[in-house]
Amino acid sequence: MTWLLVIVAAYAAGMFPSAILVARAVGVDITSVGSGNPGAANITRNLGWKRGAWVFALDAAKGALGAGVGLAVDGRSLAYLAGAAAILGHCYPVTRGFKGGKGVATGGGVFAVLTPFVFVVLVPTWVIISKATKTAALASLIVLCAIPVGVWATGRELWEIPSSIGIAVLIALRHVSNIQRMQRGSELRL
Repeated sequence: MTWLLVIVAAYAAGMFPSAILVARAVGVDITSVGSGNPGAANITRNLGWKRGAWVFALDAAKGALGAGVGLAVDGRSLAYLAGAAAILGHCYPVTRGFKGGKGVATGGGVFAVLTPFVFVVLVPTWVIISKATKTAALASLIVLCAIPVGVWATGRELWEIPSSIGIAVLIALRHVSNIQRMQRGSELRL
């Protein structure tokens, strides 16, 4: 029962509409501009890096909260499940017709708790790739591929590798439209 409560609470925290609220504060409906995605990259493209950084931090906090509570209540297994629930809440919020963000920042928050060293390495990696390519989705996909490698390299338990792959795939699936646009050469630039 405790696990269920933690997972439901993590999903609910994941639904907190960071990007929508940050954009609304300056009179913008972020779901109707740019890609329409309520996430840090779309905020950055349309409202600047400062607001994009705020959204990244708020979205990452949702994942960190879910994973952190799971870790405190019953260890790493629950932390992974609660972290995944927070990502699901962000990507598929029941309060907004299951239309949410891509989950990159929220997933980052999950791994900030589970593997802080990997998080510290991959955040600047994302920044460098996104600045070099001007494409947030490409940077995100590369970082997603690196997460399980980082989990393995830091010597975590064997079951954490497929668990981290599962979370990375969950987030990558939200990027199918980005991949299609990159193939066509029409992906939005940062």
